[in-house]
Amino acid sequence: MKITAIEPIVVSIPYRHDGPLTGFGGTVWSKLNYLLVKVSTDDGLIGWGEAFGYNAIPATVAALDKIVSPLAIGRDANDIVQLMEDLKRPLHIFGRNGPVIYALSGLDIALWDLAGKRAGMPVCQLLGAGSRRSVTAYTSLMRLHEADIIATACERALERGFQRVKLHEVTIPAVAAARQALGDDVELMLDVNCAWPADEALRMAHRLEPYALKWLEEPVWPPEDVAGLARLQREANIPLAAGENVGNAWAFQPLAESGALDYFQPSITKVGGITEFRAVAELARRHGRAVAPHSPYFGPGLLATLQMAAVYSHIGGIEIFGVQLEAGLFGDVGLPGPDGEVDIPQSPGLGCDPDPEIVARYRV
Repeated sequence: MKITAIEPIVVSIPYRHDGPLTGFGGTVWSKLNYLLVKVSTDDGLIGWGEAFGYNAIPATVAALDKIVSPLAIGRDANDIVQLMEDLKRPLHIFGRNGPVIYALSGLDIALWDLAGKRAGMPVCQLLGAGSRRSVTAYTSLMRLHEADIIATACERALERGFQRVKLHEVTIPAVAAARQALGDDVELMLDVNCAWPADEALRMAHRLEPYALKWLEEPVWPPEDVAGLARLQREANIPLAAGENVGNAWAFQPLAESGALDYFQPSITKVGGITEFRAVAELARRHGRAVAPHSPYFGPGLLATLQMAAVYSHIGGIEIFGVQLEAGLFGDVGLPGPDGEVDIPQSPGLGCDPDPEIVARYRV
């Protein structure tokens, strides 16, 4: 079946969370912006993908419209792995990370959605797995800064049924407030978004050891400092996680070979979609490492990540963004229940299409 159209659709949805307005990438987010990728084929089917995202959306839309789509439209949608390889080779001169790869990620996810729909089964079963019907979620809080606000947010996370909480803070008092609010039995993770040069990261890691973190995420700046991460792994008694800023499976190789990471964190909307995510997951398995996907999404990127959780048993949990949208693209599908578990959709493809009324209401 041939690809007949590729359409980027931007939705901007108001949200609330347990703190004042905040954000990432140097801006404050009053709404959450998502880039959906709608792919049509000549058999009348539609597949949905998601491309990263947030502040990068204008660049990703341009890459999808002007660079990726002209090469992909008219191509056979059935052999996804070969098609993605054929697209990556001529496009590598524009970067193996960033908007072009984000655009390819959205296309790839949509093509797997189409493949599952055409076969009449969820993607996980199409890939030969799928016995796992749910996965434990952890709530991933936005950066809140103030100790009292962090404590309140952690208490509310417990009330919502979460037994795993991730912070995006960079100070010891913030982590201390969270641990005190959560108690000793709740898993606590810390993502500092590449905050420190390696020497400072090591000093901070030692100071964080008393708080029993499940992992310290992206501690080192720049994120490409594999030697710095490996040194941290050797000298600090704290598990390390990273990978959301790694643009493809080959770029994970040095991290795997160095032994720097306990948790690989590919982001399905950034790394090349389901096809490339699978390669990263297999690499992690060969090196005896867990996978903790980066997935602060509420669109097809989240559903695709859930399908991967059904395929790969070394995915121990799923990241759920710690916000509440004014309206969800899939209703309750993909959201955790009161026990902190997320059901993995079992309908064909990714398991659910975006609600057209919600898309129309919030479309930019």
